[in-house]
This record gives sequence, C-alpha cells and structure tokens, in this order.
Amino acid sequence: MEWTMTANAPGQVCLMQGNEAIVRGALEAGINFAASYPGSPSSQVLGMLGKVARERNFYAEWSTNETCAMEACIGASLANARSLCIVKQNGLLFAADAIHCGAQHGVKGGMVIVTSDDPSAHSSTNEFDSRYQAMSANIPMLEPTSMQETKDMVPYAFELSERTHQMVIIRLTTRVCHGRGNVVLGELPEKPHQMKQVGEWDRMVCVSYLRSAMLQKMDMLRQEFENCPYNHYAGPDHPKELIVAGGTGRLYGQEAIRRLGVGDRVGLLSLGTIWPLPEAYILRHLEGVEKVLTLEEVDPVLERNLQAIAGSHQMQITFSGREDGALPKIGELDPDNVAQAISLLTGAKLPEKKIASQEPLIERELTFCAGCPHRATFHILKKVLRQEKHPGAVIGDIGCYIMSGQAAGQYAFQACNCMGSGINLAEALGQLTHYGLDQKVVTVCGDSTFFHTILPGLVNATYHNANMLLMVLDNSATAMTGFQPHPATGITAMGDQVPPMDIQKVVEGIGCKAEVADPFDVKETEKTIRRLLNTPGMNVLIMRQPCATLMTKKKKRPVKVYVDQNMCLGDGCGCDKYCSRVWGCPGNTWDFKNNKAYIDPVTCVGCGVCAKLCPSGAIKVEGGEEA
Repeated sequence: MEWTMTANAPGQVCLMQGNEAIVRGALEAGINFAASYPGSPSSQVLGMLGKVARERNFYAEWSTNETCAMEACIGASLANARSLCIVKQNGLLFAADAIHCGAQHGVKGGMVIVTSDDPSAHSSTNEFDSRYQAMSANIPMLEPTSMQETKDMVPYAFELSERTHQMVIIRLTTRVCHGRGNVVLGELPEKPHQMKQVGEWDRMVCVSYLRSAMLQKMDMLRQEFENCPYNHYAGPDHPKELIVAGGTGRLYGQEAIRRLGVGDRVGLLSLGTIWPLPEAYILRHLEGVEKVLTLEEVDPVLERNLQAIAGSHQMQITFSGREDGALPKIGELDPDNVAQAISLLTGAKLPEKKIASQEPLIERELTFCAGCPHRATFHILKKVLRQEKHPGAVIGDIGCYIMSGQAAGQYAFQACNCMGSGINLAEALGQLTHYGLDQKVVTVCGDSTFFHTILPGLVNATYHNANMLLMVLDNSATAMTGFQPHPATGITAMGDQVPPMDIQKVVEGIGCKAEVADPFDVKETEKTIRRLLNTPGMNVLIMRQPCATLMTKKKKRPVKVYVDQNMCLGDGCGCDKYCSRVWGCPGNTWDFKNNKAYIDPVTCVGCGVCAKLCPSGAIKVEGGEEA
C-alpha cells in the first residue's frame, strides 16, 4: 500500500490495516522524526515510515532500544519538530524513566507515543496494560476503535501535544493494529512541520518543582476531553443499564447488542479519551443508571476509575466487567464473552450457538522454523551440559529462542525474565560459583537483543569477572518481529548501507574474550562449548549462522536433503525416532506406511544438520552451497 501512503487524495476511501492508518495519520500530521524498536503488534509502522521518509522529507530510524527511541523523540521536540515514537507494551515499560521525566519537563514540538498492547499475549510474554503508565506519568492517552479513528487521532494528538506542551500517548491493541477497515484520506501537507532553532532560553529540564505545572496540564486536559469528538454515546435517553467501552470494546458491544436485540434499553458509552477521563461527561451518562458493564482490554482500569467517579458522587450503581468475573480476567474480548456479559447484565436470552465440531483442537507448542540455527545450538548445548558433573543452568532472554524453554529447544531454560535480563540473572549465579555453587552457568541472547540491552550487563559481568558463558545467537536479523535491521546488519530503516557493528569486536573492546562458532558445524561447536565452559571467568561465544527463512532466498543452487529408507532402521534403530520426535524440525517427519524417517521436501530448507545427527547415516545431503 505504499502508493496509498503518499497519495495526496483527500476524500479517497482506502482499505487500511490499523498500523497503516497510523502511518497515514503521521504523514498527514507532517512529522519530522520517527523512531522505534521493533515489537509486535506494531512492528510494521516504522518499517513503512522508513520506506517513505525520503519522499516526504522526514527522518526515521530503528533505534537500538526503546529508551533510545523515546529520548531521541524528546530531543527532536526541542527543535519544535513533530516526533513519533512507536513501542509495544514492554517497550513502554522499558522507557518508563524517560517518559516520566519527559512528562514533567514537557515538550516543545508535538510528541506522540504509539503504544501497542497485546491482549492474550499473541506475540508477547505478558498482557501488561499501558494505561497504568499514562496514569502514573500524568500523560494524556487516547484509544481509537476503528481504522478511521486511528488515522484521525494522530494529527489530533500532535495538535493536542503542542497546545498543552505535553507528550500524548495513543494506545492500540492487537485487533486494531492488525485489523482492517475503510479510511477516508485527509490532505497531505506540502512539507513537514516547521522546525525552529533551539533558543538560548528554551528549557526542557526535569526538575522537581515542574510537577505542579504538569498537574495543571492534566486539569486543562480534563476540560479539553469533556467535548472531545472521540467520545460517543448511542442508545436511549435514560437507560437503566449502561455499557461503557474503551477501544475495541465498542465494536464487540455494538455487535452483542444487535445479537441480543437490547438496543432499545441499553446505552453504549464509548470513550476515546482514556486518561484523563472526562468526569462531567461520564457523570451525565451515569445519571439514573442502575447497572454498568465495562468493556476494555486488558485490566479493569476503566472499570475501577468509573467506580471511583460514581462513588465520589454517592451514586448507587452496580458495576461489572473484568474485576467481578462477568468477563474473563485474562485474554482478549470476543463477541461471545461480551454477549454473555451483556446477557447477564440485561437478562436477555443468548441466541443458540451452533457448534462446528465436537472434536477438541489439537494443542501444538510453538517451534522453530525449518532449518533454524537455534535448534542446532540448543541441541549441542543440551548434549554438552548433560555430560557435565552437574547439569548446567541455562538462562534465557527474549527473542525467537524463547521457545527453547519448550520442546523446540529441548526445554533448555531454567529461567527467562524480561528482555536483556538474562546476562544479569546469570551473572549472579556465575558469582556464586566462587562460593560453592558447583554448576556451569550459561546465558543466551540474540544479536538484536545484544545491542538492545545486553551491553550494560556484559560490562557488569566482565568487570566483576563472573564465571559464566554468554552465547550470542547471531542470525543476522531481528527475526522474531519481521527481520528489521539492527546495528550489526549494516542497513538503516531508510535503506542506507552503513558499516555494520562487529559483535566480536564490541565484546573484545570491553575487555572480554570472544569466539565465533557455527551451530551447523556440530562437532567443532560441541568442542568449543565444552572448552569454554571449563575456562574460568567471563566468556562469550557468538553462534553465527543466518536465519534460515532469510537464507532460503539466497541459495546459489538447491540443496536436497532426503532419507535413504534402505538405510533407515526405523523402530529398530536405537535413536527412537530422534529425528522427528526430539530434533523436531518441521521438515523431519515420519513415513508411517513404511515405518521409516522421511523429510518433507516442501518444508525442508536444506540446512543438513539432521544428517549429522542420524546414527545410521540414512539422511543424505546433495548439492549446493549457501550464498
């Protein structure tokens, strides 16, 4: 949809994804600066901005981490630039210090933060609710429901930011980011927002006495939001039962009201201004109401705030939602659980649900892609550690390799906290090996995570000479979120070729030993890991093999990996179907007709590692070399 993004066609109707609507809204706002660290469900936003940045004359970057992105956007604001920072809920937490300080000193040019929450944790480790951050930092927050609102809220948020000299957060959820809907385009400005030189007396300095001014801004915003066009009401004039919805809750509520046929008696109040809440506007709609159901993602934040407003005005209202169990406490809203909650609220009978099948769905664990080098890494690591006197402790981190806590990585991890924490957890265990903990300590991280947050921990562990091994799983991409570039890839968000950062040289530059190994070279890498585990002090091993999904596009000649079933011993082999049962590559399967191993030629990418593991030598590799 790149042509749509830069088409100056006011009034044209386009089908857009929510992430695309954010991009279009930013272009219509005339942004000067955009920064992000990739995180689903909003990874595509900066990628699209990077592609059109030169055409629209603004700057876009994939920052090393979310704090770098947030602080760069604050810096751009000092020059009166309009800056856009895109993060997910984990990234918003990571940049919390910058956000709280920034809220206190305020901004000069408009600054908008787009945060994408992930209910049901489709691509996350948690369901953290970003609304707490807005409340804690005293920052206004908007939440769109439709793709049209998503696009329109971005220019509105920039204007609001400039009028109040405060950053503004737009909160999205997965279904808005990845959903699609019609959007009416607005006009694109001839050139980006006008920047200004930083004046001698321009000030954006966080000092304690500015807190009073920050709270005054919130009072001004409350008045602003009393008449905001993104708050809606639909239904009878004086309902006894009211549904209050934020974000996608409005869409689910509308659908459920239609299904149950209660539109003549139930009111639906939809709030786009999530913080601060427009209290007088809400009170007008609570007047005479006996029951309130709150529809929101993720936590009962709105529900509790409504209870506080009603309680402070001595209103006798029964509230229900996430908190009292009318809706599930975890996971996404959906048409069924919302309809059931409205049925409880109103007493309306639920329509009979047609059951597609009585058969339970097969539960399947997440796994690595076919040919993923991480599968080989954890196979080797697990084998080496099992040969030690005591099983070693393996500390994980956030990336594709988080699946190594499951069968995909032979349940390698003992612990995994948040992004960048692995080396710090392991450092403590590494220090304890000097005080009687007789155990090898290993931690892993990806190449993008290495630059994101590992470096401070590596400096700490090296300086204090922790007895441990850090394995950097270098697959040449931020693979988990869509192959965005990072400092070791040698390319920027705007497509510039730049000298890549050498991870080995960076490690050696802080005084730590570093070696490189290829996880596909099973025997040599096994020897290297065993040697480093028995080398005292802080050691780093870079496991370098590009992501298989990327490399399938770069083969010089096709590589064929297959099973010679005449050599495969089937059930008679002592491996007990290791290739398909334990190794677990999607390309390795079982031919139940012949009771022999089989490789799916469609799925296999030709890495050939399974051939090195087959005890009978039945797996063969023919042809080609990787580019």
